[in-house]
Amino acid sequence: MAGLLAAGFAAYFAVQPAFAAGDHDLPAAKPEQVGMSSERLARLPLGMQTLVDQGRIAGVVTMVARHGKIVEFAAAGKRDIAANAPMQRDDIFRIYSMTKPITGVAMMMLFEEGKWQLNDPVSKYIPEFADLKVFALDAAGNAIAADPLHPVTMRELMSHTGGFTYGFFSNTPVDKLQREADVLDINITLNEMIKRIAKLPLNAQPGSEWHYSISVDIQGYLVQKLSGMPFEEFLQNRLFKPLHMVDTGFYVPKEKLNRLAAFYSYGSDGKLQVTRGGLEHDFTAKPTLASGGGGLVSTASDYMRFCQMLLNGGQLDGVRLLSPRTVELMRTNVLAPNMTTLSPGAGFGLDFAVYTDVMAAGGYYGKGSYYWGGAAGTWFWIDPANDLIVVGMIQQAAGTGAAAAGGVPDVRGLSHAYTYQAIMD
Repeated sequence: MAGLLAAGFAAYFAVQPAFAAGDHDLPAAKPEQVGMSSERLARLPLGMQTLVDQGRIAGVVTMVARHGKIVEFAAAGKRDIAANAPMQRDDIFRIYSMTKPITGVAMMMLFEEGKWQLNDPVSKYIPEFADLKVFALDAAGNAIAADPLHPVTMRELMSHTGGFTYGFFSNTPVDKLQREADVLDINITLNEMIKRIAKLPLNAQPGSEWHYSISVDIQGYLVQKLSGMPFEEFLQNRLFKPLHMVDTGFYVPKEKLNRLAAFYSYGSDGKLQVTRGGLEHDFTAKPTLASGGGGLVSTASDYMRFCQMLLNGGQLDGVRLLSPRTVELMRTNVLAPNMTTLSPGAGFGLDFAVYTDVMAAGGYYGKGSYYWGGAAGTWFWIDPANDLIVVGMIQQAAGTGAAAAGGVPDVRGLSHAYTYQAIMD
């Protein structure tokens, strides 16, 4: 076994191309220059290649930065299996919910400008929410519309504790109502989205539980209203251009479509097939609805620049978007001790999940690490204690044959193990 592993490492180092930083990439360095082992870090791309070889994923891009230097940046597999197109490091991915932290940064830029406060009621800025009710059951088990014990606050909106739900990540009666109202229809405006949401009850009392929700789409509307600028223009002018995130947006222009990775799921035979319907929509045309919760496409390099800005305390390459104190606020757990999130050992800040118990989270993560992911399998985390960022991109959903294929592999967990075991200082 050791001989096979050594042979794998030798093969990797023999064929792995050197990479140089592009015009707007972070500088590159050898792992040893930032306290990591090249041989050990090679387990990350090799592990991803193994998943490709097993037919578990079509293609993947991984990127690791430490002390502001890129030390691993690799692509494996296919961008498009039918076209036999190899995955490239600059390929474009649907990042879905990794849009949420970007929307959160936009919100906090306006927070710093005094446009809103954390304890403000959301209805102060969205009057349509002034009369929100809460779905409840009476003693006889009949559905009723109860009054909220207090209005939803901006802090609750940014931490998924406002009582909203999503429509498709759980199956409560309110989820059913949201699906019927089609509140995230890409063919409607943000204004229309708010009108539809305002007609529905909350799923729970504000502040009573953490529940993944449409809260960040509502924040996209708030960015638009508070800034006086269309949401997509705010992101482009205030975030993407200053950070040189040149391939990030709500759709893929025609001249870049050859770089858009195909989106796969497992078929009934357990093999990869192009996914249809569900979350997928036409990313080749500008949508009417700019979804702050899941509408963006991006590249590993672009998202790494966004993450490095946060790890730097709100600035990158001389451009400051937030103050260090504001970034610290975003990555501070705001949940009550009895609230649970989607992951063991994790709390939640303002549009980021935050690891509060490293051992429960699986070990390794430095104290205060924060993260999120996307429905098509993209992932990232930022570890201030180890001055480390990892970004990964796949385009894969479970599909009907997930059990036969062993399920979508835990690429974030694997990349976590492969990365931390390579840190030597």
